[in-house]
Amino acid sequence: MRIIHSIHEMQTIAKDLHKEGKTIGFVPTMGYLHEGHATLLKQSRAENDIVVLSVFVNPLQFGPNEDFEQYPRDSERDESIAQSVGVNYLFYPTSTEMYPMPLATTMTAVDRVDVLCGAKREGHFDGVVTVLAKLFNIVLPDRVYMGMKDAQQVAVVQGLVDDYNIPVEIVRVPTVREEDGLAKSSRNVYLTDQERKEAVVLSRSLELAQEMIHSGETSAESIISFIEKEIVINTSGTVDYVEIYAYPTLKQVDVLEGQLIIALAVRFSKARLIDNTVFVVHANKGEEITCSVQ
Repeated sequence: MRIIHSIHEMQTIAKDLHKEGKTIGFVPTMGYLHEGHATLLKQSRAENDIVVLSVFVNPLQFGPNEDFEQYPRDSERDESIAQSVGVNYLFYPTSTEMYPMPLATTMTAVDRVDVLCGAKREGHFDGVVTVLAKLFNIVLPDRVYMGMKDAQQVAVVQGLVDDYNIPVEIVRVPTVREEDGLAKSSRNVYLTDQERKEAVVLSRSLELAQEMIHSGETSAESIISFIEKEIVINTSGTVDYVEIYAYPTLKQVDVLEGQLIIALAVRFSKARLIDNTVFVVHANKGEEITCSVQ
């Protein structure tokens, strides 16, 4: 594995790899890697000739009340995990390398950003699309691997790729979960023992909601109310949101049909957890309603 710090060097390597007919799989991260990241990298390893991992804590993604300096960093651990799953190139630029001077042009994400987590993080996704536009032009990937735990981010990035005809395929990778269903997250370590036991209710409520739809429930309001009650009754957490939208457009739906997302966020004493499920509802007139998880 080679560690690259220079944009020019990374871009030159990527161009040379394409000349050799190699395919490049890319996993962009902000580091502090965990099993979820490793899953993305393993799938990229299986589907491409070359795997590139970027580790860059992007300052543009942090709002005024979010502490960029306190974001967890562990370069030795990141390098060890990258090495273990067969990463070929670890792109590790500094902020000065990525943003040597104030941007002459800016990017603004205007759609898919005013719901879910984006509703309370104004400007966050502007930073996401800006840094990814840069990274896509530096790494020149054929495929980009993104975890569906951050389904809103995946939707926003898909919009970026579609809008600007960026020649990359966004590969959605299912959420990595603990044995009991809890979505893996670096935030889980901040749960108390009791909260950890309660947190399984998040994924379980999503499963039950799908069963309700499969059984014929067509009211989004009823499903949202059911999930909220499950969380309130069975956990000490506070519901931040439970929402249902079309996916990946993240538009409100009047009829529960087509590809949908049910997403939720719950605050515990020292951790805010998110989870979601994306699935397709087939509800043809006179036929049984069916749900298939994506």
